[in-house]
Amino acid sequence: MSIYQHIKQSAYDANMELPKLGLVLFTFGNVSAADRSLGVFAIKPSGVPYENLTPDMMVIVDFDGKTVQGDLRPSSDTKTHAVLYKHWEQINGIVHTHSTYATAWAQAQRDIPIFGTTHADHNTVDIPCAPPMSDAMIVGDYEYQTGFQIMDHFTEKGLDYQEVEMVLVGNHAPFTWGKTPEKAVYNSAVLETVAKMALLTEQVRKDTPRLQDSLIKKHYERKHGPDSYYGQ
Repeated sequence: MSIYQHIKQSAYDANMELPKLGLVLFTFGNVSAADRSLGVFAIKPSGVPYENLTPDMMVIVDFDGKTVQGDLRPSSDTKTHAVLYKHWEQINGIVHTHSTYATAWAQAQRDIPIFGTTHADHNTVDIPCAPPMSDAMIVGDYEYQTGFQIMDHFTEKGLDYQEVEMVLVGNHAPFTWGKTPEKAVYNSAVLETVAKMALLTEQVRKDTPRLQDSLIKKHYERKHGPDSYYGQ
């Protein structure tokens, strides 16, 4: 058995959750699973329909974006995953989708405002939208630069990637991550739900105020704080 079989299986399982959760259409998405002790990650092959995927099709790539094992071409977003893994050492799973509502906010180049407690259960800030990439970055190594587009925005905004595990890439679509591929998929589903709720909220009331700070603090800490107790 391959020494990479565990992350191939993990990446496969996580990828198969995307269509089940309604987060992808056709091949509009990918999940990767990293093993830091081996310095590699497994990622979905490019252009293969989900119904045709198998664990053995997952491509093994190092943190410089070079293929280590696999007969198929890795996802076109592989270099973005590689950049994030290389620089953000506490993540072991990354998801990229073009889910409808999150992508709509990304195309509008807007952060998703923190309107309600569902959002506050997972983040204490608006979900950030990184600004569109410069022309020079676009004509260069585009997917590689996308990783820096994300990281640079987090640095500029003073955000911690271990606390805010999701981002919108302006004019593009969302990325999420986590300590495991399963958590990254969970974050992707949460992001899509919050994006939908925020859009509907603005349609109901255009001048909806941001959630008050005390509620943000209460809901986040009851789920993530030292004395957390929340569960439904």
